[in-house]
Amino acid sequence: MQGNPTNSLQSTNDMALITYIVEDSATIRENLISTLEEIAPVKVVGFAETEQEASLWLSMNNGNWQLAIVDLFLKEGSGLGVLKGCQSRNSYQKVVVLTNYATDDIRLRCSELGSDAVFDKSNELDQLLEYCSSVTENNLPPPGAMH
Repeated sequence: MQGNPTNSLQSTNDMALITYIVEDSATIRENLISTLEEIAPVKVVGFAETEQEASLWLSMNNGNWQLAIVDLFLKEGSGLGVLKGCQSRNSYQKVVVLTNYATDDIRLRCSELGSDAVFDKSNELDQLLEYCSSVTENNLPPPGAMH
């Protein structure tokens, strides 16, 4: 489990989405974080490589994150399990899937499990960045909602 949410949240720009990444590939994760923080209104506060690690962090920090970006295929477990664990999140908390397998069936299954959106790693990164900007503008948490 990576990231210290308490210290990270205190120094975060108020307009940046407090974001948690669930991605097992270090190269993809590092490139994604760099791109997101440079182009989108995002502050990444941590990451996980497994379903258990992600589910634990997201539940222990419930209310202290605004966006989770989840890959489906992880070192252990599945992003689908992470989605299932986020079903009772607050309305301002968004969970999106970023995968190499964004087929119609996968998009439907992710939607059924409560995903707010699904993006293909190979050709929909611009749409993910636009989504982050849109969420920041239209869906900030209510005052006092985040600790």
